[in-house]
Amino acid sequence: MKAFILAAGVSRRLYPHTYDIPKCLLEVGGKPIIHYQLDALKNLGVIDITMIVGYHREMLMMNVEKNFPDLNFNFVINHHYFETNTAYSIHIGRDKLDSQVLLMNADVIYPKALLEKVFSSNYKTVLAVDIKACGKEEVKVIDGGQNKIVAIGKELIEEQCLGEFIGVAKLSKDFVDIFRRSINDLIDAGGKNDYFEAGIQPLLDRVDTYFIDISEYPCLEIDFLEDLESARELFKDKR
Repeated sequence: MKAFILAAGVSRRLYPHTYDIPKCLLEVGGKPIIHYQLDALKNLGVIDITMIVGYHREMLMMNVEKNFPDLNFNFVINHHYFETNTAYSIHIGRDKLDSQVLLMNADVIYPKALLEKVFSSNYKTVLAVDIKACGKEEVKVIDGGQNKIVAIGKELIEEQCLGEFIGVAKLSKDFVDIFRRSINDLIDAGGKNDYFEAGIQPLLDRVDTYFIDISEYPCLEIDFLEDLESARELFKDKR
């Protein structure tokens, strides 16, 4: 298994904290956000990692290579990070999506046990979902029964949703093959500024895509200053 981490974004919503540093290098609990993910991958023996980088990429690349010399990094540069989103980042790195993969957003913080639960799931394609009431900002999913996801996106009716997809997924080789094509179609249709979940939605009636409940673990996507403050409070004793 390999890992594919999306870490190109600018994070304007966290200015001024991200003027001079990529969001995933902001410290929480005494270490950068991305280190939680890389520690979890290393713990699972997943050492081949493709990372899509863009904003302050030299700083990020130097940091992870220095602190994780046992991991094999392959960096793909999104030169259009200011005007594109995660769908485009996957598109430019699509040649590296060639096997079963752990797909991860770099701005999500969680303990090792969460990723281990996703990794060890019996489902071949499974998305980590925090089961809770959601607002407009979260990427939400709808449960179709038997742990199958039938809809995903930010625009879903909140009252109908199971919870938040936290940006951590295990994708089978078969899923990855059609996901690449779906992302390509999305970009060709003008979706460079879409989230990658827009490439998953058309596949849900073609391939079984499951969710796993990770609400037992502390987990936060860091988008706003209040998220960063909450994460620092939640993980202050996690050094």
